[in-house]
Amino acid sequence: MGLLPTDRMNSLSSPRCVWVNGPIIVGAGPSGLAVAACLREQGVPYVILERADCIASLWQKRTYDRLKLHLPKQFCELPRMPFPDHYPEYPTRRQFIDYLEDYAAKFEIKPEFSSTVLSARYDETSGLWRVVTSAPNNGGDMEYIGRWLVVATGENAETVVPDFPGLDGFDGKVTHVSDYKSGEAYAGKRVLVVGCGNSGMEVSLDLSDHGARPAMVVRDAVHVLPREVLGKSTFELAVLLMRWLPLWIVDKIMVLLAWLVLGNLAKLGLRRPAAGPLELKEKYGRTPVLDYGALARIRAGDIAVAPAVTRFGKGGQVELADGRTLNFDAVILATGYRSNVPQWLQGNDFFGKDGYPKTAFPHGWKGQSGLYAVGFTRRGLSGASADAVRIAKDLGNVWREETKPTKRAGACHRRCISVVF
Repeated sequence: MGLLPTDRMNSLSSPRCVWVNGPIIVGAGPSGLAVAACLREQGVPYVILERADCIASLWQKRTYDRLKLHLPKQFCELPRMPFPDHYPEYPTRRQFIDYLEDYAAKFEIKPEFSSTVLSARYDETSGLWRVVTSAPNNGGDMEYIGRWLVVATGENAETVVPDFPGLDGFDGKVTHVSDYKSGEAYAGKRVLVVGCGNSGMEVSLDLSDHGARPAMVVRDAVHVLPREVLGKSTFELAVLLMRWLPLWIVDKIMVLLAWLVLGNLAKLGLRRPAAGPLELKEKYGRTPVLDYGALARIRAGDIAVAPAVTRFGKGGQVELADGRTLNFDAVILATGYRSNVPQWLQGNDFFGKDGYPKTAFPHGWKGQSGLYAVGFTRRGLSGASADAVRIAKDLGNVWREETKPTKRAGACHRRCISVVF
């Protein structure tokens, strides 16, 4: 950690200032941890700010009990540390959290917890980033000042709750999937799951396993692929084919395999999009659904498929787009997450209104004026890891150039008066 308070302002309303001798990393999820580990390898000090009281808060606090990694573990490793050999092909939620905690311990990553970033802006006059945080546990607001900013808050920082007509007046329990843990509490209840992505499918399966009666809302066309084909990961197969074939041919192969293994899903109310699964992932970040057993429950009638919701009503009523009105005891919103970068990063044109870098992968990791981004590739942990390595290497080169003995006196006179390591 290269930081030390530099000045306590006379005004009680002004934040305390801290100089950061190295990059300021915002977010201690897998992306932030990966950057911190790679920076340590490069010998670059840093400060990592995290709004929660733990690392990887999404995994620790906002995931359901039965969750496993959707991809084989070799595609989910962070840089410089593989998963333990005894881990299964698809590690559990608890195993992944343990892996991240071991990762943080190995690379001595110690975030500033309970530090919510309120704003971050680049000061053109000084050539420095000014990051203001709310840290009630650490004595109030703080302002971190440094030359580099690494945005690592990721694609899933905030929950998405659509504005459904009448939802506020629905009599049953309404829960976002981020607060769902297990179907045990829903045994015997009629539950509407709004959303048919990987979370919606898996939560519907979990509800069915616990004796609930789930109905899953499928509003749009969706690609559903088998998790494995002949014992081989579908994702791994796609990655292999992409080395030799263009994306559109791989897409056709994936759709054909899905049809051969899963059958005609249109009969179940699941329409396939016209664009292929990899094309949708590449262009729009729409991840195909990997089937873990939900389709068998749909075929058996244990999970119903419903069209779009028109409105919610009193007494647990839900009006559907096909004109039916059904009654439910509870609603689970599997409506996803979004980036929160536009809420706090000010005065930049590197990120768009959607909170993603405007420049597409693999060039969206570096902006202007010492701004970096990691975890916004729409390619999961493998994309985040690749960008973390790039960022650390780039910062390492700058750091070594600026700390050469011949330049130290001039370059550090302005900023090393308050540095500790």
